[in-house]
Amino acid sequence: MVAILEDYFNGPLSKLRVLDVGASTGIIDRYLSHHFGSVTGIDIDVTAINIAYERCRKDNLYFHYGDAMNLAVSSQTFDIVICSQVYEHVPDAKRMIEEIYRVLRPGGICYFAASNRLMWNETHYNLPLLSVIPRRIAHWYVRAAGKADFYHELHFSYWGLKNLVRIFELVDYTRKAVENPDQFGTAYMLPPGKLKTRLALLVVRSLYWAMPGYIWLLKKPGEFTFQQCAAGDAWGL
Repeated sequence: MVAILEDYFNGPLSKLRVLDVGASTGIIDRYLSHHFGSVTGIDIDVTAINIAYERCRKDNLYFHYGDAMNLAVSSQTFDIVICSQVYEHVPDAKRMIEEIYRVLRPGGICYFAASNRLMWNETHYNLPLLSVIPRRIAHWYVRAAGKADFYHELHFSYWGLKNLVRIFELVDYTRKAVENPDQFGTAYMLPPGKLKTRLALLVVRSLYWAMPGYIWLLKKPGEFTFQQCAAGDAWGL
């Protein structure tokens, strides 16, 4: 995240205010707080947020219980919103995207990492083709595998994702992250010389719609200017 955002902004990240939607226990936010002016993490999981609050204390780091579809913060408050592997867990992903758009400053960026419905193995349950088959069969599949009572996650295809984020200007970093793993911190997934890495290069260049996931920066229209990050917690402004 940091490498990609540094590449995009080419300016002082320490002046930027970040919101992480779906912060869980705050591990990512604690890391981000070393690079950005302020970081606020929200999650609808109260237990996770309480853990984050206890374990990740820092002067510029804040945690709140919050609903991604109804963010309790003023419009145009954040320079960056992190939305990484979250959309499939939200009952109304379109509403979440609209809220992210609302709270971003003009020219602000949403770091959007998203899985493709057209994936061979569904990573949440480690079941082949789970995200591809019809929902009614998927519910039976997870029950039969002893994984869950229902398949709650709702993934979109590449075309569905494009439609979901259409209110933004899309800056695609997927291919850059695959082609330059050392620069963008993806070498742990794409080690040099491995078959997996060669296949990823083939797919991202020739079958982009079949990529298992995407890294997109979603830009809110408008001119972005660096400004000193406001002190304190943005929640409740």
